[in-house]
Amino acid sequence: MKPMKSGFESIRNYLGSKKEKGRRKIALLVDGPNMLRKEFQIDLEEIRDVLKDYGSIKIGRVFLNQYASDKLVEAIETQGFEPIICTSDVDVRLAVEGMELVFSPVIDTIALVTRDADFKPLLSKANEHGKETILFGAEPGLSIALKNSADYVIILKEGIMEHEYNSRDLEGSGAEDFSEVPLPGEGQVKL
Repeated sequence: MKPMKSGFESIRNYLGSKKEKGRRKIALLVDGPNMLRKEFQIDLEEIRDVLKDYGSIKIGRVFLNQYASDKLVEAIETQGFEPIICTSDVDVRLAVEGMELVFSPVIDTIALVTRDADFKPLLSKANEHGKETILFGAEPGLSIALKNSADYVIILKEGIMEHEYNSRDLEGSGAEDFSEVPLPGEGQVKL
């Protein structure tokens, strides 16, 4: 019996040392029909790795339409994300769940993977309520209004993720040029 107790204590101490203090609590929401296309070569593992350097992903949901293949759903589950199959409009479901997260005390950062301007009000409301926002987008077709509504913008161009800056990045940062602005994760990640 005693070895079990010491083993339990050892595990408890190990897990207790892994508590993350001061790290961001992230909700990652992916607009599947808009972004999970062969032409964009989106790698959800790469996105997760970038975000893990910045905080802890507490919620990872990929919104799909009813035409998503079983293979795609299985791949999403295998990567540790929750597939949400929508029988109606994917954008509406993602926006509703995103708004719920805006008011969640458990989440302080909302990361969206989309190009769609329909999510500008979600980003604006999240910022209004003190949530930090990260946008992962792809060209062509990334909404300028959406880019201007996010705190951080990471764009996929030709297989490489690159960050962009907006005026909020420079406010109070003391940065004289864009290279000194702190960002979540790496500036460029090869896919």
